[in-house]
Amino acid sequence: MNDETVQRHLLDLFAQYDVELEPDEDGWLLTEGEYPAIRGHWHETAGAELGRLDIDVVLDEDRSIEESFAGAGAGEAGLNDALAHFAHGALPVLLSACWYVTDERTFSLASWELGVRTWDVFISRWMLRGEAPVSASPDAVREALAHESLAPGLHAIRLFVRRDDSGKLAAEALLDNAPWAAGTEALAADGWEGEAPFSAHALMLLDVRDY
Repeated sequence: MNDETVQRHLLDLFAQYDVELEPDEDGWLLTEGEYPAIRGHWHETAGAELGRLDIDVVLDEDRSIEESFAGAGAGEAGLNDALAHFAHGALPVLLSACWYVTDERTFSLASWELGVRTWDVFISRWMLRGEAPVSASPDAVREALAHESLAPGLHAIRLFVRRDDSGKLAAEALLDNAPWAAGTEALAADGWEGEAPFSAHALMLLDVRDY
């Protein structure tokens, strides 16, 4: 499956929110010929392995957001599954923070005081596989962020938690596309009860309000 198929699906998704994007020769979808721009790439896998949809959003020459979504099924079925997770969780916060198209029924919007600044925080719904005891409370991540020095501007936090068939829990937090140890520790300690295997993925965007 080529990237033109992914591009077509992304164009259709954004059109549902009346956002018209323009494709360029490199596979990017541009906003009136400018940033923000988005591009997707689908990685097919063999057998029972999940495929992977990589989504890159470029905000300007210095800032980007990188996300990945697993997709179950072969061919376009797997891509559609990954796109459904993207549309359910990450897309609404990206639309609101980057394209200024907001539907607060589809994500949570908070106001946080971090250091001397006030931040608007866009929190996606959890993108789930399996039955996870998910708490939507971002308190643990907020406490970890209180110890970070965030430059004014937009920041992205990617959260991922997984429990495998043996009951082992693994967590990962990325801050601006880089591993974030304090966030990972906070996420892992956030009370994931139960024993059933699951995976849960969420995206948070922070934008400074008073700069």
